[in-house]
Amino acid sequence: MGLVVVSGAIANKLHQGGEAWVRLSYLLGLRRLGHRVWFLEQIPRSACVDASGAATNFESSANREYFLAVMNHFGLADCATLLAIDEDGQATIDAGLLDLASSADALLNVSGHLALPTLLPRFRRKIFLDIDPGYTQFWHTLGNAGARLTGHDYYFTIAENIGNPDCSIPLAGIVWRTTRPPVVLDQWPVTAASSPLRYTTIANWRGAYGGVQLGGRTYGQKAHEFRKVLRLPERKPATFEIALNIHPGDHKDLAALQASGWRIVDPQVAATPERFRRYVQNSAAEFSVAQGIYVEANSGWFSDRTVRYLASGKPTLVQETGFSQHIRTGHGLIPFRTLDEAVAGAEAIAGDYEMHCRAARAVAEEYFASDKVLSRLMEEVGVAP
Repeated sequence: MGLVVVSGAIANKLHQGGEAWVRLSYLLGLRRLGHRVWFLEQIPRSACVDASGAATNFESSANREYFLAVMNHFGLADCATLLAIDEDGQATIDAGLLDLASSADALLNVSGHLALPTLLPRFRRKIFLDIDPGYTQFWHTLGNAGARLTGHDYYFTIAENIGNPDCSIPLAGIVWRTTRPPVVLDQWPVTAASSPLRYTTIANWRGAYGGVQLGGRTYGQKAHEFRKVLRLPERKPATFEIALNIHPGDHKDLAALQASGWRIVDPQVAATPERFRRYVQNSAAEFSVAQGIYVEANSGWFSDRTVRYLASGKPTLVQETGFSQHIRTGHGLIPFRTLDEAVAGAEAIAGDYEMHCRAARAVAEEYFASDKVLSRLMEEVGVAP
């Protein structure tokens, strides 16, 4: 039985249940296909905090506690390692972990997370998985080492339009293969909603990164896209709710959202994988915009969060990034580009809600089921279960 090591950020993204699901979906999906799996994460000691957010030591940190809780909950505690990285970028690595790297069939390196020079070269197949398309390639083009692209054998991105004439993401001298965000359908059963009128999403107002400038053009953030549909609750009689992480400095935007009828709730409602799943499945549908860079580059990016709404049988009304060139839309999954299109999409969902619920699950099964997505990815790199 083959061994695939997945590396990514869970402890580094403390109390972000949706981010944990991104990494868990690869682990659980690969295990479901018959692969042995191991999760490997590195965290700087300087990034470790206690429950109040104050700096603390790695051993007693909330980051480590969260990591262990997530791994235990999903039966992964015996195949997971969290490495503490010192100020010099080094870590204490035992012989067992070195042997694990050498014997593994592949490393699936989400966003190039694993960068330790004592470990990375030991893997026979190193797969870079880009989940932030545009940012990754622009940073690499600009010489930003944070892209972490070097040293891999295969490069996959969820930007399905990359390389097309209508997509402005640079290839950066790399042969990119495309994939989709997987969802383990058994983990996301269809659930009934209490009301067909409550749209929700989980979001960071400005996203994890700032705007990017390249070739005299600035690619924006999610905040700019939300402002384009600010008046949606005024135009459509439904509840539009965001579990929103927004900085106090953006208080004017927060006030504008609330004045237009948006319901804002604490993002802690989705702080763990279990709470994230409960929040999604207690919703009636999703409404969300995308990062400006995904939209403006016509990337074909698709949200891993939206995939989980679809799998749960929740209609999704989401901003077009060019994904409709590859994924069936119109029933269950409705894209929009303008405020008027968003209003029309909400009206369509309300007009036949049950049909859109059934169609949402069908879209997830057809395009995002982990069995399909991960089988194809592993076949492309020559790894069998």
